[in-house]
Amino acid sequence: MLENWVVVPTCLPLVLHRCHACASGRFRASGKFRVNANHKLVDVWLLVRCVACENTAKLTILERVHVRSVRPELLARLHENDLGLAAELLQDPAVLHRNRIALDWDGAWRLDTGSSRDWTFLDVSVRFAARIPVRPARLIAEGCGLSRGEVKRLIEEGKVVSAARLSGKVSGDFTFTLKR
Repeated sequence: MLENWVVVPTCLPLVLHRCHACASGRFRASGKFRVNANHKLVDVWLLVRCVACENTAKLTILERVHVRSVRPELLARLHENDLGLAAELLQDPAVLHRNRIALDWDGAWRLDTGSSRDWTFLDVSVRFAARIPVRPARLIAEGCGLSRGEVKRLIEEGKVVSAARLSGKVSGDFTFTLKR
């Protein structure tokens, strides 16, 4: 029987970016936006705060965009400081590239297995609710109640089989089979 596991974000990830005030490398996104309109052009930033000194930095979302080219629903969500929109924008590769930032997902996700841990043969489909880079061995260890060393040994013995690469990090859906 195929079991479904889901990797779910629990909060916004930390933003990895150098602070200009204290040289810390981590910022916490609050979900607040700054929208500035100058005649027919609009600029939008996502505000983030340094975890060490509380200095505020701005991540560029829109820059010198004609107001009429921005969807009214998007503009309303920006004015309302929609936390869901902040989460979506933080995962947008264009926003990450434009601002030269990366995300730190440690402690910002959980694995929902919804199953018991009585098994000898396990067929699992892992789905990601957001693009969260995680090592498959860590997910398997957490979901099955095993140590990472034991999972690594099972992979080497061929008892964990997947079409996806089990080394490195993945952020997309995959399936695996575990025989014990």
